Amino acid sequence: MAFGVRDGAAVARPAMFVSQNNRSPSIDPWEAEFAGIAADAAGRCPEIDCIRPRLTADVADAAEARAAALGMGADRVLIAAGVLSEEDYVRALAAALGVAFEPLDATPRAACPVDNDRLLEAAAAGLLPLTIDNDLTLVVAPRGTSARRIAGMIESNPALAHRFRFTSAERLNRFVLRCGRKALISRAAEQLKQNWPMLSAAPPRWRMKTVPVAITAMLTLAAIVMAPAATMFAFELTLAAVFLAWLGLRLSGAFVDWQAPKSLPGLSDDALPVYTVIAALYHEAASVNGLLTAIERLDYPAEKLDVIIAVEADDSETRVAIAARKSRIPITVIPVPVSQPRTKPKALNVALPFARGTFTVIYDAEDRPEPNQLRRAVDALRTGGDNLACVQARLCIDNTTDSWLTRLFTAEYAGQFDVFLPGLAALRLPLPLGGSSNHFHTAILREIRGWDPYNVTEDADLGMRLARFGYRSDVIDSTPFEEAPATIAAWLRQRTRWFKGWMQTWLVHMREPHRLLRDLGLPGFLTFQLIVGGGSALAALVHPLFVAGLIYYGAVHGALMWAGADQGASILTWLYGASVVIGYFTSAFLGWLGLMRRGLLATAWVLLLTPVHWLLLSLAAWRAVYQLIVAPYAWDKTEHGLAKSSRLAGNLTRSLLELERYFRTLKESGNLPALEGEATNTSATRRRLPRVAA
Repeated sequence: MAFGVRDGAAVARPAMFVSQNNRSPSIDPWEAEFAGIAADAAGRCPEIDCIRPRLTADVADAAEARAAALGMGADRVLIAAGVLSEEDYVRALAAALGVAFEPLDATPRAACPVDNDRLLEAAAAGLLPLTIDNDLTLVVAPRGTSARRIAGMIESNPALAHRFRFTSAERLNRFVLRCGRKALISRAAEQLKQNWPMLSAAPPRWRMKTVPVAITAMLTLAAIVMAPAATMFAFELTLAAVFLAWLGLRLSGAFVDWQAPKSLPGLSDDALPVYTVIAALYHEAASVNGLLTAIERLDYPAEKLDVIIAVEADDSETRVAIAARKSRIPITVIPVPVSQPRTKPKALNVALPFARGTFTVIYDAEDRPEPNQLRRAVDALRTGGDNLACVQARLCIDNTTDSWLTRLFTAEYAGQFDVFLPGLAALRLPLPLGGSSNHFHTAILREIRGWDPYNVTEDADLGMRLARFGYRSDVIDSTPFEEAPATIAAWLRQRTRWFKGWMQTWLVHMREPHRLLRDLGLPGFLTFQLIVGGGSALAALVHPLFVAGLIYYGAVHGALMWAGADQGASILTWLYGASVVIGYFTSAFLGWLGLMRRGLLATAWVLLLTPVHWLLLSLAAWRAVYQLIVAPYAWDKTEHGLAKSSRLAGNLTRSLLELERYFRTLKESGNLPALEGEATNTSATRRRLPRVAA
């Protein structure tokens, strides 16, 4: 297998996710070693004895009951519910057990006797070895059931108390960021390049490319000089053939029957793994509230959510907005050190070492995922086979009615994510991922060294790299809503970046075509050429040439063509005409089919503007060529939080009105009192636990 990955084998992961065993995965580093230590026989949670006097009996009982239902420590329940802060709890636990609290603020790097790689891993593990007074001590940020297990160990052997120190996860993260800053930046920006330079879009090794490029240029020049007409005819014929093949591949998605992965009975809450949610934000203060609200609405135990917000260190506005927003779930804010390249994938790489979850999902600032998305992703990933590394949710545009551009964007996304990508997944072909709502096995993501920080369309590149490593991606039937740019200027900037990234991806993976063919196989290799190379970008680049050629040959040689006197012009005219017409038809048909599947056919009239859309795509593609030459790593960021409309909010309003009418009907029929009692009881079970008094 290429690049040192075992053939047909996924990176180590809990056995439950490649079988039908519903055992809870071991996600706590203390589980394996101290599995025999548990709560006392009465079923109480000794880890909260240190704060039990500060809790009412109802709060303690509720926390212990939920802890038992989740397979977590009751301390995690209280912290996730906002009853007390993590640091307050850890200090109380340390005092009760006779263990020192380690603030880590002034601890020097030299006190940690591990290399930089192990230091960065300490954040996710929650364990940090320190040499204090010539004695090796283990600093622990408790999570899972580790507080209970350490308490049991010390109760059984009080002499162990001096071997431990407690700290909070926030303090541990700060220590890692302070002492491992250079290593973190280097890993985020250079790890892929150092491990597999041929897979990185970082500045290429030009010497290796000089000879083949020079030979190709000389042969092309010779052909043009010796037979200019024949050379141009062959060139135009080849472009048209590639373009039509790309259209045929796209159209095939409409006729492939994609089936959702077989689902087993859903996991109970105690069997669910910890799930990491990462969002990389930059100048997104206006989007913070909406994003955190969407994450809070996820139907997943808050105690098992590991939410990481990566924010550029010099983006004070977004960081202030996060601090001002009182989140109902714990979140970790990671300041991304200012360094080159300043791209989203580099920010994601900075966040990745801090991820604690078995699975990791990526959200953008404007994403509004459906509440059940994480559970659907867990079901798909645990039943999809050993080589399923990623599942992609079906992205959909929320602000459809903002402008004709957002309507076109809605149709384009519907064709891409509801028709084309499911077709590719059904055929087991490489998927160009969509940038957000991608769910990964965290171990696999680390194995392939995360994202390419030098690629400005990191999602498409990652999908192809996964395929090269022997993994596959699939689609899940879940919809996250996104905000599309509503003005031509904003749309052009975003689409230019996308085209530039696809060009980067093609150039990177084609550095060794024979190896790419071997890694992907012939079907995958051809798919890569058509989607990343010959399709998307090339189609947009040649479209104005085809339109100009059609007009030229039709106007200048029209009479000769119809008389049969200019056979070459006739062939080219029909070729250009077929390419243009079939291109418009295919795009419009996929958009129409996607809108139909979305129930949005009222928007389908915008597909009449497909020719205008293609011209705009061409403008963006040629602009991308220019940027690829002068500024290959510049990240032209899309601004969010500007939407004027929201289909998601409209649907919610309609649902509330329907619910109001339903309750009114029940009230008139005399059935409301019983229902109100049930509703009251249900809400009582979900009410947040009261905050502990100081």
